[in-house]
Amino acid sequence: MTKKTDKRVGRREFLGSAAAAGAGAVAIAAATSSFPAPALSQARVEWRMVTTWPKNLPGLGVGAERLAKRINDMSGGRLTVRVFAAGELVPALQSLDAVIQGSAEMSHGAAYYWQGKSTGLSFFTGVPYGMTSRELAAWVRFMGGQQIWDEIYDKFGVKGFLAGDTGTQAGGWFKKELTSVNDIKGLKFRTPGLGGQTWEKLGAAVVNLPAGEIFPALQSGALDAAEFIGPFNDLALGFHQVAKNYYFPSFIEPGLALELVVDKRKFLALSPDLQAIVESACQAEYDQVASDFYANDPIALKTLVEQHGVKVHAFPEEILKAGADAAREIVGALRASTDPLVKKTTESYIAAFNTLRTRTRAVDSAFLTARDKYFNL
Repeated sequence: MTKKTDKRVGRREFLGSAAAAGAGAVAIAAATSSFPAPALSQARVEWRMVTTWPKNLPGLGVGAERLAKRINDMSGGRLTVRVFAAGELVPALQSLDAVIQGSAEMSHGAAYYWQGKSTGLSFFTGVPYGMTSRELAAWVRFMGGQQIWDEIYDKFGVKGFLAGDTGTQAGGWFKKELTSVNDIKGLKFRTPGLGGQTWEKLGAAVVNLPAGEIFPALQSGALDAAEFIGPFNDLALGFHQVAKNYYFPSFIEPGLALELVVDKRKFLALSPDLQAIVESACQAEYDQVASDFYANDPIALKTLVEQHGVKVHAFPEEILKAGADAAREIVGALRASTDPLVKKTTESYIAAFNTLRTRTRAVDSAFLTARDKYFNL
């Protein structure tokens, strides 16, 4: 995505009775023959995956396609997945509803898009100043997070799997440079989830838009600022054409997870090996998507700076502190929620966070500090 092409063009581009009879014949043959009976062919299933991403969007749209292919290949074609990008079958932010209503079997997106159904879902995407991607995966896989996630989604007849990870994101694109919290007052800003609530507490007028609608909103002036993910995506989406101030890092999305949601009844109807294939494919893509972003973000950022005049900034300390104070207030309110499942999710997340951060601080952070201080090649 670093070729010197018109990025506006690139953005648009993103923009059974017979079986029973056969089985009986095989059984008869097996009873009268000394040769081993041939394996019975299994019924083939085709599922539809709807996504919240533009077609071929780097990292995300490509990751959804790769996940589908992985399932197809691992199952030997017994479970095939047809992918529909945002808008092809349903609008981007209606993909979960498509699975709940039965018009698709899978949704590829981010759980915090559905926080209107349960605020607890936001914890399975990302929390401001919260878990990194490795911490989040540890909570979900080994510290009870998946079981709570299942409880929430059981109310809607679906099941969620971690299916991708962006790592720590960029803080966003701003038409004007930020010098203090006062610069945020009234700022029309695209950002979702609990992070959006954090920016609202800082004074921004927050909206959520799917990826394909962000650029025109910035271009028309409907938005003053927007964050999506990071350089790899953002270069392809063309945000640099309408905003030049790029802030790092995101303090609201420190390790954002993607999800695959499946129709639970249809999932449980699959054979155990096909269920395991779906789960294993999602786990593989959680790591694959993260590696894709890690490899391509610095390359894309170099292009943005050197070829498009983008100015990279760190958020002022005043904004970082105000964001932390706002995030603490939001999570504290959820901890006291009258919704038992939201409260349970919050308590579980906090307990895991306080345990996992001790390892991150003592090991990862300490190593990175030493590496930056003493080691260069």
